[in-house]
Amino acid sequence: MKAGFFASDITAALGMVVPGGYLQAFHSAVHDPLKVRAAVLEDENTAIALVGLDTLSLPYSRRFRDTIRQEVQRRCGIPAENILLAASHTHSGGPLGHYLPQDFADAPDLVRTLALEYAPLGDPLYHDHVVGQTITAVCEAWRRRQDAALSVGVGTEDKVAFNRRFRMKNGRVYTHPGKGNPDIVEPAGPTDPDVGVLGAWDADGNLLGCVVNFTCHCTTFGGAVSADYVYYIERVIQGVYGGQAGVVFLNGACGDVTQVDNQSMREPEFGEKWSRIVGMRVGAEAVKVLVTAVPGNLKPMAAARKVLHIPRRIPSRQRVEESRRIVEESLRVGRLDTPFVFAMEALFQDYLVSKVPQAEVELQVLQVGPAIFLSNPAEFFCALGLEIKRRSPFPYTFIVEKANGCVGYVPDPASFRPDGGGYETVLTSSSLEVDAATRIVEASVELANRFTPGMVPDHPRVGAPGQPWDYGILGPDLE
Repeated sequence: MKAGFFASDITAALGMVVPGGYLQAFHSAVHDPLKVRAAVLEDENTAIALVGLDTLSLPYSRRFRDTIRQEVQRRCGIPAENILLAASHTHSGGPLGHYLPQDFADAPDLVRTLALEYAPLGDPLYHDHVVGQTITAVCEAWRRRQDAALSVGVGTEDKVAFNRRFRMKNGRVYTHPGKGNPDIVEPAGPTDPDVGVLGAWDADGNLLGCVVNFTCHCTTFGGAVSADYVYYIERVIQGVYGGQAGVVFLNGACGDVTQVDNQSMREPEFGEKWSRIVGMRVGAEAVKVLVTAVPGNLKPMAAARKVLHIPRRIPSRQRVEESRRIVEESLRVGRLDTPFVFAMEALFQDYLVSKVPQAEVELQVLQVGPAIFLSNPAEFFCALGLEIKRRSPFPYTFIVEKANGCVGYVPDPASFRPDGGGYETVLTSSSLEVDAATRIVEASVELANRFTPGMVPDHPRVGAPGQPWDYGILGPDLE
């Protein structure tokens, strides 16, 4: 087996659009570099690439994904369908994801004005830069591959991630109801404390690199360009194993999971302090998994993909007309409030769905022996990821969201009931039909069942039961 790691730089420039909201904002400082982090793993039959990008999301258009995969396949021979590209979901990244200005080229005047002057669209030049840097990262990881033993394990970090949706006394579900709100009844969804780690080791036992899978929004940081808590995960692991160790981060099903503990009166969990706390705790748990890892031949390696075509929800004519009225009045008085934001989003979807009424949803599976990575392009609710894990035949199942595209939030079906709610269910760029969650879960489980798990390496065993230690049978002495 062989493994190679490499990271390339995609740090956003000052003045670029911040992608983590519904309205335009601009970067004015840089805290830490943004990276494309790539791992290439290979056995005698095939090679796979696991790629984590420090960005909010990947573009909706398949051009980004297809260009990278085809060029890597041309240069390195890694099959295009064996390359997983996943966004870390940092809200402090560069202007890559969502839509580009050209997507609104033939839109009605009002919609085009809203998109170009108010929405955080992607930057075409930055888009092309990230394409090039991603190709570089994967190809350089491939070039640097060397003989390696692989390990896999799962730790637990249950103190830094919380479900942000809550059942309230009024019977509804709210997203972020406010810290310590006395009307909170209970969380409306679970969390996933697993810290999954796939490690690669050279013949001398040195860590070549690792892939870390954890489930939590990258929303701790703000006010500067940052990879968010991923930066601190990398610092912890490299602090123990050396700066040469590659660290690839893949986020789990964190659509409703953040670092904010709404049931606590503790200070809001934002800023560098909390970014450091989340990242260092997750990084420390990853180190614990690596320390106890048993490297070996994690075979076989395999890959598969399945593409679903899922209809998008269409705003009603009444909703569109009311949204247009709200937008025009808000622009007239200069009031860019919540009603304006979601009215603008409704107008965007009315236009975009008319062009592309169905979303292409690529599901991908990459197997590494007893471990399997199951990815989807959604901002996937945690309960859905846990259901896939529960039904997977693999002892190590890692869910990867925001991968190979972007289709917005995919909540569980219960969230759309009258007693559901939360902004994740509002008709924005998150517009897949209500049954999208069920379809993605079922197809993911079907993909997992196509493969047979490999053996899990274990520590050497003693040949026979032992005898008592000479010292151990002595005593007690009372005088």
